Amino acid sequence: MDLYEAIRSRRSVRVFVDRPVEADRLTRVLDAGRLSPSARNRQERKFVVVQDPRRRQELADAADQAWIAKAPVLIAVVGTTPHAIMHCDIPTDPVDCAIAIDHMTLAAVAEGLGTCWLGHFGQDACREVLGVPDTAKIVELMALGYPQAQPEPRSRKAMDEVVCYERYS
Repeated sequence: MDLYEAIRSRRSVRVFVDRPVEADRLTRVLDAGRLSPSARNRQERKFVVVQDPRRRQELADAADQAWIAKAPVLIAVVGTTPHAIMHCDIPTDPVDCAIAIDHMTLAAVAEGLGTCWLGHFGQDACREVLGVPDTAKIVELMALGYPQAQPEPRSRKAMDEVVCYERYS
């Protein structure tokens, strides 16, 4: 699939077919995240893959997101240096993890899979379910699987509303 086609067709999928994701497809999606750039190439992130139905249910309960238990794969993207700050005064983990997640979402589209980023979850409860230490933070959860239906595209602002040249305007 062409990259621009993947970008145009990516949607947040919240209803999945009851079908496991093949290991080779999952590996390619995870590899896209692994290959993504990071601040100073530190690669300070981990991907916790959850496929066991009981663990998915525990994570769904901890996240207060019942629907994610039905996704065949949940991925917790964990930043391992939550106090690291880039020279520009921005924390590194959210940026590095977002880049990795975005790479994985586009790879998922190319594999015929759907994804949904989740930022609404209880940090401590989800860390406990996944055994993530207090020295790290779950930046996002991502549901992954075969979409039951392709959601309609959402509206986007016009280019002239989001792009400025030379100076902020």
